[in-house]
Amino acid sequence: MPYICQHAVDVARIPVPLRTLRLQLRFLLPLLAALVLAASVAVPLLDRVTLRWFSRDLNSRGVLLANALSESVADVLRTGEPQRLQGLFDRAAQDERLLAIGLCSADDRLLQYSAAFPRDLSCGGLRERALEDGPPLRLPGGRVHVGVHEVPDAGGSRLVLLHDLSFVERRSQDTRHYLIALIAVLGLVIALITMVVAQISWRGWVKGMRALMRGEGLVAPLSPLAPPPEMAPLAAELRARLRDLEDEYRRSQGPEREWTADRLRSLLRTQLSGDQLIVVSNREPYIHERDGDQVVVRRPASGLVTAVEPVMRACSGTWVAHGSGSADRDVVDAADRVAVPPGQDDYWLRRIWMSAEEEQGYYYGFANEGMWPLCHVAHVRPVFRESDWQAYRRINQRFADAVVAEARREDPVVLVQDYHFALLPAMIREKLPQATILTFWHIPWPNPESFGICPWRREILQGMLGSTILGFHTRYHCKNFIETVDRYLEARIEHEHSTIAYGGKETLVESYPISIAWPDDATLAHWPSIAECRARVIERLQLPASACIAVGVDRYDYTKGILERLNAVERLLDKYPQWIGRFVFVQVAAPTRSALDEYRNFQQRVQATADRINQTHGRPGYLPVHLLARHHESDAVNELFRAADICVVTSLHDGMNLVCKEFVAARDDLQGVLLLSRFAGAAREMPEALIVNPYHVEETADALHRAATMPAAEQRERMASLRSTVREFNVYRWAGRMLADAGRWRLRERIEARVRRHQQG
Repeated sequence: MPYICQHAVDVARIPVPLRTLRLQLRFLLPLLAALVLAASVAVPLLDRVTLRWFSRDLNSRGVLLANALSESVADVLRTGEPQRLQGLFDRAAQDERLLAIGLCSADDRLLQYSAAFPRDLSCGGLRERALEDGPPLRLPGGRVHVGVHEVPDAGGSRLVLLHDLSFVERRSQDTRHYLIALIAVLGLVIALITMVVAQISWRGWVKGMRALMRGEGLVAPLSPLAPPPEMAPLAAELRARLRDLEDEYRRSQGPEREWTADRLRSLLRTQLSGDQLIVVSNREPYIHERDGDQVVVRRPASGLVTAVEPVMRACSGTWVAHGSGSADRDVVDAADRVAVPPGQDDYWLRRIWMSAEEEQGYYYGFANEGMWPLCHVAHVRPVFRESDWQAYRRINQRFADAVVAEARREDPVVLVQDYHFALLPAMIREKLPQATILTFWHIPWPNPESFGICPWRREILQGMLGSTILGFHTRYHCKNFIETVDRYLEARIEHEHSTIAYGGKETLVESYPISIAWPDDATLAHWPSIAECRARVIERLQLPASACIAVGVDRYDYTKGILERLNAVERLLDKYPQWIGRFVFVQVAAPTRSALDEYRNFQQRVQATADRINQTHGRPGYLPVHLLARHHESDAVNELFRAADICVVTSLHDGMNLVCKEFVAARDDLQGVLLLSRFAGAAREMPEALIVNPYHVEETADALHRAATMPAAEQRERMASLRSTVREFNVYRWAGRMLADAGRWRLRERIEARVRRHQQG
């Protein structure tokens, strides 16, 4: 593109007369060459055609003359006095076109001839030339046409007529002159018309190119500033090439340099300088709760909070979330805002309130009984109620109103998080049409057939397409979403560039694999050693000193595969009894959504399975399964990761799963084995883990045995590679790629706005 722009500038600097002369020469020179070529081909062809026409005419005249003389010739030959034909031949040869006449016998002897008949011509040679209809005979006086005609009743005698062809050459020369003059006139007329058309076209192309250089028709496919019709194909091609370059640039922004909070701040200063950032999520990053007479601050266990909070610390802004803590109302100001983190005040937290009935319909009902099982396809039937849908719409609108109230300008950058706010992007777009809305969908997106179960599928898709950029964890989820839109909405989809145009707006659908904040040196310095962590866990849980410890850290959710991994542990102890008394599985299961029957029943099944395994394989002083059904702070989880030999992540369906990445980040000793479900999004980034199908109990049990017996050298090799991946593809890279795409999109829209103002002015 820079080359094209420079070329256009160079052309514009050439003086107008010189450009006109160059343009005329471009058309005149080819026309002159065509004229010369036409003359060189047409003139010889015309000569041959003209000669053939006159030859046929002379043959006809010769037949008439031979018929007129045949009777006299026959009488003279019967008397045996051919000399009497001299006068007759001389008188007949006075015709301006007839050069000479001769009489040949049947045996090719020349019997009589006129005065101008060449003596060196033989009757046999003349007869053969006439039979072959060959080229004219050349004599010293010029070209001659030979005609041989048999005389009736004369014993085979023949009259030889030699016609002068000089008149043919004179007429051919005149015809050539006329033809060349005609070609020249036509060439000049064509050249004149061509130059006029070329001048008009050139001005149109120059105007069109200048328009393209200003960005008209290239800024966005849906720009109201359409290029001139004759430039439309070039504009479409340039737009496609620009998109290819942009896609290539985005793909090239890989782990060439480590992403850190400082680099993210630098990106925000350069690409989003002065722009306001607003994050919207259901779960708040800090909860204020009452503990007796005191208010304590708790950071909830949430992959979303773990991923997004470092972004807010890096770039400040406002986080809009549901205030669910018992003391949340006590600490906010008049605008329902509080500065967080406590004591650092890096950004603002704006809390949204809702009644218990609203929370039941919006959160527990539509979001978690409907959308959650629908998207996870985890063999739990989704439930859709009209009342839940109305509550979902109402709460989405309340969050949208809060975003509009928090916006200090008409074009903020809004990060909408997860499936709780499928309608929110379109609602914000309606009030803030110039906002850049980034929606990230943290859970999987199902195939079109599965999503078709939802009664309000069109409304949800329309709401999500209010986003400027719509992000998923993997390309597979992006593909599912695009196919779903293609199935249920009338939208223009560009599969090559992953864009969807709907309702006059364009949405980029892109994959942004989420991750964690890699621990810095200061954090690592405060971590207890691996041996210390192991000693604490063994003492707290009363484990055997030589125990092989496997851990699982999840919310109490049926999509996490907790039952499946417990069944695999039970099968491991049955199949490999040598592990009884040595293998210990510690499952941290933070209670969640206990108000829902499906979750309560699931928790009961997990507890019953753990009790059965402990009763079957337990010994005095040894329990194979330790189920810790309570919330653990991040330090306690990190201690478990550093103490464990194996981390088990067996999600039945997961967007990404950050537990596996947190385990890898905790193992700075390069030991430990990660056992990872193939149905977690992280499996595509972490092939060095032991990848399993959690539904296959035997395969998972064998993978546990392999992990427990894996040599230290192999563990070190696998863990080093995993740590390199997680460190390079960290949460700052996730946020940086999204915000960089947002910055380029905003720049494109601003250029379009300037071009529009320029045109209107």
